[in-house]
Amino acid sequence: MRISVEQASEQIKQGEVVAVPTETVYGLAADCFNAHAVKKTFKIKGRPADNPLIVHISELNQLDTLAENISDDARTLIRNFWPGPLTLIFPKHHAVPDIVTGGLSTVAVRMPYHPLTLSLIRKTGPLTAPSANKSGRPSPTKAKHVEDEFKGTVPVLDGGDCSIGLESTVLDLTQKPYTILRPGYVTPAAIEDLLNTEVLKLTGSKKKLMSSPGTRYTHYKPSASVIWFSPLNPPSDKDAYYITHSFEARDGYISFDYNADFDLLARHLYDHFRTADHLKFQKIFIEELPPDQNHPVIAPLKDRINRASSH
Repeated sequence: MRISVEQASEQIKQGEVVAVPTETVYGLAADCFNAHAVKKTFKIKGRPADNPLIVHISELNQLDTLAENISDDARTLIRNFWPGPLTLIFPKHHAVPDIVTGGLSTVAVRMPYHPLTLSLIRKTGPLTAPSANKSGRPSPTKAKHVEDEFKGTVPVLDGGDCSIGLESTVLDLTQKPYTILRPGYVTPAAIEDLLNTEVLKLTGSKKKLMSSPGTRYTHYKPSASVIWFSPLNPPSDKDAYYITHSFEARDGYISFDYNADFDLLARHLYDHFRTADHLKFQKIFIEELPPDQNHPVIAPLKDRINRASSH
């Protein structure tokens, strides 16, 4: 069922869960301060209870109800990147229920760049909104993805296709040097240039992984096996789905050639995963990507594909 902003607001105020659009992916929205409603989100997704959620806000004054020790660096990042695909981790305000943060003393917050969801949050207050899919599955970037995933049992605020299509960058601001816990469209270089300070990339620290949504468990996996390939040694399996940027697939192959438009690949990656599953393919072959510095979205693309990959 697709609903309006007003209907979504009423449902959330009644403690229900609603799928909402953002520029990154669709999320399952619940009232951040209603622990019972947030618990429903975990149940719907099948998400482990120790996996923290991102809280979404629409106004800067809402941040003061969620976080403490908001530094000058944080305010600089907010001025330059919010609303947008950057999640910041702060020390948690005591008012935030423990279920939201997986029992941690930190909270992840961002302001999404989507007019419908910003309008909704102005009516409801801060919302938790993990991706609107079963835990471990590819994230949804269309309203139809949500409907297919939950067989129409979750109401959807339809905001069209997501404009970025990959989850937000997550930056830990609780200690220096700051650390990127999940790569996204906002790059370490962009943050370093703005703050004139070193930013680390996550290198597998279990403690760090615990504080970031979307990093602790298997994510983004379709039912099909996802396999990288080199155009110098291409596979010859016609019964597979190909995603390429320089390799010309042979006649009879089902393929998507995004012609090195990596933004286009990011927007449609999860849709291709879902399409391949719908068509009953057992394998998805993805052509290797160039070095990260060629484009800001390549690093998060590699991260998501590696997490979905069978090899």
